[in-house]
Amino acid sequence: MEKLLLWFSPIVAMMALFFALKLYFWMMKKPEGNEKMKEIAEAVRVGAMAYLRQQYKIVIIFFAIAFVLFFVMSRMGLLNPIIPFAFLTGGFFSGLAGYLGMIVATRASSRTAEGCRQNLNEGLSISFRSGAIMGLIVTGFGLFDISLWFILLKYVGPMIGLEYSLTEITMTMLSFGMGASLQALFARVGGGIFTKAADVGADLVGKVEAGIPEDDPRNPATIADNVGDNVGDVAGMGADLYESYCGSILSAMALGAVANASSGQSFNAVLLPMLISGLGIVFSLIGIFMVHGKNSSSQKELLFAINKGVYFASIMILLSSAGLVYYLMPGNMGYWVSILVGLIVGIVVGKSTEYYTSGDFGPTQGISNSAKMGPATTIIDGFAVGSMSVWIPIMTISGGILMSYYMGGGAVNPTSGFYSIALSGVGMLSTLSIIFATDAYGPIADNAGGNAEMAGLDKEVRQRTDMLDSLGNTTAAIGKGYAVGSGFLTALALLVSYLEEAKMNLLHNNITMLGDFAVETITMGQMVDHFEINILNPNMLVGTFLGGMTVFIFAALTMKAVGKSANYMVEEVRRQFREIKGIMEGTAKPDYQACVKIATKGAQKEMILPAMIGFLTPAVVGTFVGIAGVMGYLLGIISTGLLMAIMMSNAGGAWDNAKKIIESGVHGGKKSEAHKAAVVGDTVGDPFKDTTGPSLNILIKLSAMSSIIFVGLALLKF
Repeated sequence: MEKLLLWFSPIVAMMALFFALKLYFWMMKKPEGNEKMKEIAEAVRVGAMAYLRQQYKIVIIFFAIAFVLFFVMSRMGLLNPIIPFAFLTGGFFSGLAGYLGMIVATRASSRTAEGCRQNLNEGLSISFRSGAIMGLIVTGFGLFDISLWFILLKYVGPMIGLEYSLTEITMTMLSFGMGASLQALFARVGGGIFTKAADVGADLVGKVEAGIPEDDPRNPATIADNVGDNVGDVAGMGADLYESYCGSILSAMALGAVANASSGQSFNAVLLPMLISGLGIVFSLIGIFMVHGKNSSSQKELLFAINKGVYFASIMILLSSAGLVYYLMPGNMGYWVSILVGLIVGIVVGKSTEYYTSGDFGPTQGISNSAKMGPATTIIDGFAVGSMSVWIPIMTISGGILMSYYMGGGAVNPTSGFYSIALSGVGMLSTLSIIFATDAYGPIADNAGGNAEMAGLDKEVRQRTDMLDSLGNTTAAIGKGYAVGSGFLTALALLVSYLEEAKMNLLHNNITMLGDFAVETITMGQMVDHFEINILNPNMLVGTFLGGMTVFIFAALTMKAVGKSANYMVEEVRRQFREIKGIMEGTAKPDYQACVKIATKGAQKEMILPAMIGFLTPAVVGTFVGIAGVMGYLLGIISTGLLMAIMMSNAGGAWDNAKKIIESGVHGGKKSEAHKAAVVGDTVGDPFKDTTGPSLNILIKLSAMSSIIFVGLALLKF
């Protein structure tokens, strides 16, 4: 029966892709608007695709070099020979998810604007279901590729002489997650630099200096700004959440094989996270079609309409997973509790994010009040709100870790406790199909607003798109909260996977004794003792400091990259206002493509170094300070990265919505001094929430995955 259940996951994954295609055709049948709207949408689409093609050229070169490196390492006995190929497929499907998401988003924006010409509900339906297409693509490709690799290695491999144990199979599959992580980091960093450079240039020169509205067609950077919404918030986000989704499943599978080997339930433990994820797709599909608004809905009513589908999917996955755990893992209902904990943690982190970033609550309203006193107080208050916002997620995640660990039997079997923690991450992201929809529809609505403004549509249309966009900022922040929380749980579980990979590497190289311990039967506690993984070991202390330092260096590089690219953009926009006569009068057309090229060039150049740091630093640390040093490095990067990611994402979201509060007519409205101060705050917050913050989430998991791949370097002295 269990073997039959294995086919459930790939079948459901194909179903997700089928419905994604069905929704895509539904969206494409919607009217695209008048000729001006079509022209604007086409310009954005061409710019977005040109950027993505250029980015993928660089990514392909990098992946080719990494493949050769891994192939050489496999020939030296430092890696399983399957790993280089699994690494490539992970990167390929991550990139494909981002590419297809871009196609959907660039075709949905003008249709959303046209839908808002009819009524608010039509605009919501088109934007939300277009976002759902991307959610289904991400989960469909992710679960299909994981299921396919497992079936190939478990059942097809022995037919061609590749006989692997269940532990070897699942540990090898982690390299698939690394490919996804590396591609996601390129997409998030590159896309984030592009979008924020364009956004900063458009806002500082257009809004603040020239005093023209957002997305005004007279602003030379406005097309680049709309392109950036797609390359950063769609393609980048798609790769990001694809990596989070796959990482949570893969880490749970790897730990499940190890933790339950002695009980004979290892196959079922590996199967469980795939089945939970499959059920999550089914219930998310139903939840997607439950989302409906009203033509006169308030923002709270729109949020309730969206949450209705999310809560339905979450409740159903909770009930069904109880039956799964009871059947597959009898006597281990504590694992079900960990799934419940993951769902609760996800909701609490999301609600916390909503509280600190939504314009309906005190923290963001306080920032809008601070804007009356100027940019400095706006920035100070926003930074304070972001810093304060970390306490609820950290306390919630910490409580979830402890409960999951002990409910999963961690007091008796630590590996089982960490498997339970990994299941929490799976539970949190099990409904990603609909969570992604709530995240992705925001950039679509934002682009729809730009289309409406540039096409000169009625103010009522722009008001509707702004309402969807403002809500999208909150739901996007909630989506980032899910990604950060699940990323932390996944990375924590990968700490144990790192030690297990070290054990497998030793056996692969015929090293049977580790000090006084036989490698084949060594426990995790004995490995901790042998490698002196404790705070009194200076190697571990140094590794911890290096991990924390890496977070700050990475943040500095990505923020600096946005600043440098934005400077070029600002200079170009000022040049065009100065040299192209008639722009401000509307009698001359700006050179939009010049701004797109500047943003593209800056993003491509500046994304390489941060990606290299995330990819190679674990190898360097392992070479010089060994296993204990790497464990310290991971602890440092996980703890520091989580805190900074939450702070930056929430501060950026709060600054953005504080600006929108003022634009609604409060504190003098648009063109007031308070509005100019809020625009400055939002400009600072843009790279916080859309470049560095979400990229740190990927850095955490990439570092853990990379450490596992390069564990052989840390063991060379053996």
